[in-house]
Amino acid sequence: MQPTPEQSPHHAYPDHWEADVVLRDGGTARIRPITTDDAERLVSFYEQVSDESKYYRFFAPYPRLSAKDVHRFTHHDYVDRVGLAVTIGGEFIATVRYDRIDATGRPASAPADEAEVAFLVQDAHQGRGVASALLEHIAAVARERGIRRFAAEVLPANNKMIKVFRDAGYTQQRSFEDGAVHLTLDLEPTAESLAVQRAREQRAEARSVQRLIAPGSVAVVGTGRNPGGVGRTVLRNLLAAGFTGRTYAVNSAFAADQATIDGVPAHRSIGQIGEPVDLAVVAVPADRVPEAVTDCGEHGVQGLVVLSAGYAEWGAEGRERQRELVRQARSYGMRIIGPNAFGLINNSDAVRLNASLAPESPAPGRIGLFTQSGAIGIALLSGLYRRGAGLSTFISAGNRADISGNDFLQYWYEDPDTDVALLYLESLGNPRKFTRLARRTAAVKPVVVVKGARHSGSTPPGHAVPVSRIPDATVSALMRQAGVIRVDTVTEMVDAGLLLADQPLPEGPRVAILGNSESLGLLTYDACLAEGLRPRPPRDLTTAATPQDFRDALTEALADRNCDAVVVTAIPWVGENGEAESGDGEVLAAALRTAAATGPAKPVAVVHVEIGGLAEALAAATSTAAVPRVVRASAPAAPEASAAPTDRAVPPTARTVPPTAPGDQLTQQRSGTGPGDTLAAPTLGRIPAYPAAERAVRALAEAVKYAQWRRQAAVPGKVPEFLDDTIDEAGAAARIDALLGPDPDPRGRPLSHDEACELLGRYGITVRPTLPAPDPDAAVTAAARLGYPVALKTTAPHLRHRADLGGVRLDVANEAALRRAYGELTDLLGKPTELQPVVQSMAPRGVDTVVRATIDPAAGAVLSFGLAGAPSELLGDTAHRLVPATDRDAAELIRSIRAAPVLFGWRGSAPVDTAALEELLLRVSRLVDDHPEVVSVALEPVVVATQGLTVLGASVRLAPPPARTDLGPRRLPNY
Repeated sequence: MQPTPEQSPHHAYPDHWEADVVLRDGGTARIRPITTDDAERLVSFYEQVSDESKYYRFFAPYPRLSAKDVHRFTHHDYVDRVGLAVTIGGEFIATVRYDRIDATGRPASAPADEAEVAFLVQDAHQGRGVASALLEHIAAVARERGIRRFAAEVLPANNKMIKVFRDAGYTQQRSFEDGAVHLTLDLEPTAESLAVQRAREQRAEARSVQRLIAPGSVAVVGTGRNPGGVGRTVLRNLLAAGFTGRTYAVNSAFAADQATIDGVPAHRSIGQIGEPVDLAVVAVPADRVPEAVTDCGEHGVQGLVVLSAGYAEWGAEGRERQRELVRQARSYGMRIIGPNAFGLINNSDAVRLNASLAPESPAPGRIGLFTQSGAIGIALLSGLYRRGAGLSTFISAGNRADISGNDFLQYWYEDPDTDVALLYLESLGNPRKFTRLARRTAAVKPVVVVKGARHSGSTPPGHAVPVSRIPDATVSALMRQAGVIRVDTVTEMVDAGLLLADQPLPEGPRVAILGNSESLGLLTYDACLAEGLRPRPPRDLTTAATPQDFRDALTEALADRNCDAVVVTAIPWVGENGEAESGDGEVLAAALRTAAATGPAKPVAVVHVEIGGLAEALAAATSTAAVPRVVRASAPAAPEASAAPTDRAVPPTARTVPPTAPGDQLTQQRSGTGPGDTLAAPTLGRIPAYPAAERAVRALAEAVKYAQWRRQAAVPGKVPEFLDDTIDEAGAAARIDALLGPDPDPRGRPLSHDEACELLGRYGITVRPTLPAPDPDAAVTAAARLGYPVALKTTAPHLRHRADLGGVRLDVANEAALRRAYGELTDLLGKPTELQPVVQSMAPRGVDTVVRATIDPAAGAVLSFGLAGAPSELLGDTAHRLVPATDRDAAELIRSIRAAPVLFGWRGSAPVDTAALEELLLRVSRLVDDHPEVVSVALEPVVVATQGLTVLGASVRLAPPPARTDLGPRRLPNY
């Protein structure tokens, strides 16, 4: 909505303040600035507010607004006077306003930095978190306009409003004056306010998903009159799954006297149903979808699954149609799965929802599955079905114009029915948020991701995503840092998901291998070594081994304290007559499951070759009761535990498991629990089976790495306090402001060598001095000043850091050698004006490394480390971590490159000072985290000696800071 000409001409309508938000109950609303066109809406809104709420707002009976009031509340300059409204269906449900004041409480303009704030929420919408969302947005607006504090007067009886302020997490002061509570809020975000905001975000978005996947009633809009077709197929699948709620068929072409179809009530519109409808599955042509959305919105439908195609996947016209679909649905408070979706499934016994095109619902289980591709979704469902795996929920989001993988991570985080989250993603709409949510979810349950469309320029049509400049390998490293198990194929995702859902996490990398084939055992052994595991020599049971032999061997291996996991290999065994037999797979499966169920809690995987019925028998469960998985007491709490208790959505860390039937060994808890153990992430009594050793071992290796991440994440890293004593944050900020100037170039500017050295020095990073050498005499003068021995090197862009091209001369001991080296350099590579030679004193010998930090518009600030030189660059041997980095991140960064042994005494060399290197990484991390204007830092080379290190080269680039959408008030993305 744009302002009228009456609006202040000095300040344009701030359309970037408009936002869609998810409220506490999962519904959506729109927040936008109030304009002069809103007079009638304001009056209508006020008439629906109770007398009590009006009294709380104005401290006196105030039955109606005067013309002067309406004018004042709709005319703003968007700087000193700002009003925001929350709308649903275009009508106001709440308002907030601030007026800038001076120290005496009178109206003022900048530089006054305090404002009086007041809220009013319709009684019908109180308790939905409307005021809390408004406070976040009006506070962000105020900070943008230079306001640092809010003042509010609240009647003591207005407990709801007092609670809104109290629970916001801002630093505040309260006093009682003249019969009212006087509140002052410091608007600078705090760790507590951010934690509260994110806890509210989690609760609201999880609830919005729950409204979609656990509806009390479903209407299929577009149910065909004849068998076949998309709508009729969905209706058939709903009925076949045994949906526990009410089901309706809707088609405007139904005859007026048609009462049912397939035994379901038939109606020509949502409005004709006459009862509440929670979820509508829309299966009509794209040009008729707006009519269907209006019908749904005006009759209280809470959410939509849009199966219709013809949107952003069809080009610019379809993309605009998709945007309008989202705008229309959100205006009614509805969220959307789709368009171009395949549907959703909820296997909870209380729901039994199959609102999808999948002909068969997978069995109930503990895996949640999200996919952006319908074709991949079909393949995954089929594969999971064949392997006997069960799902808790399945979602195929299509163009994911609204609901995305982030929303389902919010839901699965606290869903007691989901132990493992599997996601097939073709794009990341909000990578920073994804990383944050994935890290939190991975702290309590595994998150396995396959990323399709990994190469630049291959983003699928319909997926609007921010442009990222970082390579896919960096994205993978950042996911690993967040605890995400990233795999390359959907087959690997299923393999890992089955093991994680069915088996306990391993306590280490030690693997026992046993089976009746020496060759298969050796293949498994080699695969373990290739994946970084520590296999024990395979135990060959010989081809004459019986199921009882397998059981005894597995029992023994599980009881071995030097074993963390077991891989069982099996081929058809030889019978008494000497002939190979396929054997009874069910008998072998029963033996293995009995041993696994009664032994200590360790993961077991089976590799089999041509044993009929074995995989199916291993995947079968004799009971649907969950078997507890033992997790040590050091399992991490959610990273946002600092949130206010009133707004925390804490996932269950322990659940009561139904008792098993006598003799039902396959679903009994394994022994081996000890003091401090808690029951978490329960799993069914199944053993995953694989047709190849490499697949089983790769899944096991992912489980080992994830378990190690969980153990390490239990004690979060920290930034050492000693850094604060040697960092001049304020001085650096002032210098950055001066370097950028009052009107900085949006493209930014590189710093000169001296400017970079000065800025880095404020963070305790010393760059070894260099002096220009435009001619031999200048080089000799510089060397005399620095002291011999020196290095002579070029700084031309095409030769920088390329010692292999001959642009560097080291250990130049005297003047004669320096003049000779200068002549050789210019004769070989060109004129001094082209080479830009410099002289630098020699650093102690050590290992040449590279430290970089860059800000990616999609992923955020990234810290990188590797060895210097062409080999590491060609092999991509660089490690990455998100900023801010902790001491643990810095230590892992150094140790995670393949060439790390060079730093720790490889082949008899002396180990270098990795502690000094870790400190340097932390200082660079602090610099870019404290000052987002520092968009790029490169320290190359950094020579790490046995004691200390030397930074020989540095470059820094400054630019206006990119927007940080992850730190602002809650809002839904606009694609």
